[in-house]
Amino acid sequence: MKRILLSFQFLTIIPVRDLGEVPEEEVGRATAFFPLTGLFEGALLLVLAPVFLGAFPSGLANGLLVLVMVVVNGGLHLDGLADTFDAIASRGGMERKHAIMEESTVGSLGVIAIVMALLLKYLLLDALFFDSGRRLYYSTLLLLPVLSRWTMVPAIYHCRPAKQEGLGKMFAAYTGKKEVLTATLICVAALFMVLGIMSQFSVLTFHLMFIMPVLYMFALAAVWFCNRNFDGMTGDTLGAVHEIAVLIILAIMVIWSQRSA
Repeated sequence: MKRILLSFQFLTIIPVRDLGEVPEEEVGRATAFFPLTGLFEGALLLVLAPVFLGAFPSGLANGLLVLVMVVVNGGLHLDGLADTFDAIASRGGMERKHAIMEESTVGSLGVIAIVMALLLKYLLLDALFFDSGRRLYYSTLLLLPVLSRWTMVPAIYHCRPAKQEGLGKMFAAYTGKKEVLTATLICVAALFMVLGIMSQFSVLTFHLMFIMPVLYMFALAAVWFCNRNFDGMTGDTLGAVHEIAVLIILAIMVIWSQRSA
């Protein structure tokens, strides 16, 4: 139970009870429950979507859903995305790149990364609304955070920490095969539960046979890129992995909905 609460504490702004002094191992192994936290976030989007769509035009409603995605995690992952892109733009060495990611200010490329991520989320979500049936739209909203949170877990498992301190180091040190397997089982169970109940069996197969392998390969590519450019991964780069995974999932679902129409 403590690891579940830790997962909520790290990934969202949802208040949880004071857990007191927590061992590093407990913190690191909380990654197993990242998809469970994502399921809660998806449920929130699923509840709010019909409310927004009933009160506002679809464009505004989808914009508000994107805002909810940002607010529920306090903008943590967008901040990581911005810091990662600022570090990529740096012409300095590893120490300079790490220093940039630790700075509280955001550079020009970081601002562009945030704007483009938000814009693409909105455009893709809006396209999915118009190009798909309501069942696919709502199931995607529910499962989007589950899949994007799951993508972080194999990235953590395969990575090496760029720094010998911080959350990135604790996650990398204690996320093993058991945590990856647990996270994967939670993710697959969520897929069966949601898509099975909605009788979207072709979509379920598509998620299991295509989307999840693509996300796993993306996680491996992100680890390779971070090893080359930052000598490992940090909490910021994990935030970037999450944000890009969201865009990948939405883009795939938009293409799927257009081809299935």
